[in-house]
Amino acid sequence: MEEIIGFSKDLIRKLINKKNIYLVSKGNKAIKIISRKFKDKTFLIQDQGGWITYYQYPKKIKRLKTDYGVVDVNDLKKKVNSNSVLLINSLTGYFSEQPMKEIYNICKKKKCLVINDVSGSIGLEISKIGDIILGSFGKWKVIELGYGGFIASNENLNIKEDFKGDYKKLNEQLKNIKKRWKGFDRLNKKVKNNLKEHDIIHKSKRGINVVVRFHNKKEKEEIIKYCESNNYEYTLCPRYIRVNCDAISIELKRKDLNKK
Repeated sequence: MEEIIGFSKDLIRKLINKKNIYLVSKGNKAIKIISRKFKDKTFLIQDQGGWITYYQYPKKIKRLKTDYGVVDVNDLKKKVNSNSVLLINSLTGYFSEQPMKEIYNICKKKKCLVINDVSGSIGLEISKIGDIILGSFGKWKVIELGYGGFIASNENLNIKEDFKGDYKKLNEQLKNIKKRWKGFDRLNKKVKNNLKEHDIIHKSKRGINVVVRFHNKKEKEEIIKYCESNNYEYTLCPRYIRVNCDAISIELKRKDLNKK
């Protein structure tokens, strides 16, 4: 058993380039653990495109302005300092990459810790950027077990592990992550091309979901009809975990890539 656990951690280690890997029972638990470890710090959190528990677990919070989930680096420069921690979803709302290199450099200059939630970005280069990396293996995630998560750092964080999931399934998904991303990329580009006449948010940025603004009832109905005719699940916005405006998030992350 120790050998298969070690293999799982090695696979994660290669993907995110961090030495110490801790496997836990939930992605939300990973966020909770880190929030408690830095409870005296002020957490800088994006104003949209994050995750529900970002605002539930930290004791002190400052909201960061974003361009539909992508962090406004000028606002970050104004608010970041050595008493703050940045908790960021590097694939905001599952539909757009953050400029993680620029964000990380800004934070490092001010001695601010960067915590990168890679639940939606693991396997991409942006998932390697940060002082602490965490993620979920839950339902509709890039690594989808329906259970579990992880925390990773080059520093020893002394975290008690409680993961009791299917290591064999975890290892298969970690090994096949490049193939999974090829499927997401292909589907994302197809949908964006089909809806190119509509107002797609961050159209040129890499993502999984496709978020489309509507400006009237007719546009809303057209986008919904497209989703229903292609069996794409969707959610209506405003919604913090996507965008805070009238839009439809086409939830391609929920799509079974093995089905036509």
